[in-house]
Amino acid sequence: MFIAGEASGDSLAAELVRELQAQFAAHGSGFGPRFFGAGGPAMAAAGVELACDLTQHSVIGLFEALQSYGKFKRLFDQLLDLAFARQPDVIICVDFSGFNRRFAHAVRQRLARQQSAFHNWRPRLVQYVSPQVWASRADRAVTMARDFDLLLCLFPFERDWYAVHTPDFRVECVGHPMLDRHAPAALALAPASAANAAGTARASDVPEVLLLPGSRVGELRRHLPPMIEAARLIAEVERVALRMVVPNDALAALARPSTEAVPGLRVQVGGLAEALRAATVALASTGTVTMECACFGVPTVALYKTSWSTYQIGRRIIRVEYLAMPNLLAGEAVFPEFIQDDATALNLADAVVELLRLPEQRAAVQRKLAAVIASLGGPGATRRAATAVLRLLAETH
Repeated sequence: MFIAGEASGDSLAAELVRELQAQFAAHGSGFGPRFFGAGGPAMAAAGVELACDLTQHSVIGLFEALQSYGKFKRLFDQLLDLAFARQPDVIICVDFSGFNRRFAHAVRQRLARQQSAFHNWRPRLVQYVSPQVWASRADRAVTMARDFDLLLCLFPFERDWYAVHTPDFRVECVGHPMLDRHAPAALALAPASAANAAGTARASDVPEVLLLPGSRVGELRRHLPPMIEAARLIAEVERVALRMVVPNDALAALARPSTEAVPGLRVQVGGLAEALRAATVALASTGTVTMECACFGVPTVALYKTSWSTYQIGRRIIRVEYLAMPNLLAGEAVFPEFIQDDATALNLADAVVELLRLPEQRAAVQRKLAAVIASLGGPGATRRAATAVLRLLAETH
């Protein structure tokens, strides 16, 4: 059983499903695993039987989560009943930690209450992608160690952090799956980005600014206004091509009306890798996509806006200096970050224009990004994740 609730998690889960299928086939066992659960279109395409498309309901921030409580409670209960009805050997929770941590705990609680009815079912619970407990709420690591049998994390520092805080928790660092998705030649310094950093003209002789507002409705609603206005300001002072990439048609429909205020700004669904290869500079939300910007060596200006209540809580509990993962890995602001009230159109436009006008600065950023990507190890994350899951299953059969 898989549970993924966001576009990035949907992709991760689909890749893991395909790798598990391949490893089963390679062992010639004569039968393949059956996959079901909740996710999105990528998981469905990989052969997962979906009880619901959970990616259509992802939210960001405390206020939005509370507003959507009834909807999520119904989905949660539906999936919990499904798990107990079908009794999978393993439940793999992919990212989406607020939902998935509670789901794993609910499975453990119901099993304890109804032990006699389910005495022959002992599912293994896996969390794929560590929540950022190392940034805030470190106590949650203890509850994760209680409820999950295995945590698959993406970054070496996460494994080291858990080793100190929950030494008995089984944690394996598998590396970052984005290194599996993109050809080695694209990693850290994409050809187009390298040319742009050095000041070499592209075929169109026009630098391209790539807008990446996020993969959730709440992110788009908060990020689009300053991002669109920043694009308009940039186009007033620089000759640029402007492109926005969003992961699905629903988000594109939400974005397009506001982009009409900026002539020439086109909205594209999917095709992020191709867009990153062509980009000179990106303007992106601080989420997962900043690592893909780093992977392709694209100098990026990062922003993050949330509700007032979520921000007030976050600023009191977050214990890290940066929000964008490339900055955390580098230990410095390789990508300029503009958070909440600082994420104004003028601030964003000024930072992008500075990068456009200073090719030597873009080249310096790319050198630092290459070091960040090198620190992650090589490709093979999805293969290592699948191997870890199968090893866990083999130990219990």
